[in-house]
Amino acid sequence: MSNKLKINVVIAGRTYPLSVNNTKEEEGMRKAANAINKLISMYEQNYAVSDKQDVLAMSALQFASKLEILSLQKSDNKKEEIQKLNELTNLVKTHLE
Repeated sequence: MSNKLKINVVIAGRTYPLSVNNTKEEEGMRKAANAINKLISMYEQNYAVSDKQDVLAMSALQFASKLEILSLQKSDNKKEEIQKLNELTNLVKTHLE
């Protein structure tokens, strides 16, 4: 027996039926759809865009680039953390010798 929840989200005026595993996932989907719709409205109001495909593509690029930037920042942070740990390890080794 499947315990999936059936929900509908509206993006750019179209309804999409989805199945989610729990209420947290439902909340995440609804918040994501809301954020996409806000971004679409912003693009439609601030740019001369008449085709929904264009605003959807621009919105997808905006969200994907934010995700990639966060991923790159995490990678840089990990490199810095590893470097600092190595420096601390070397410092401890030096003092123990």
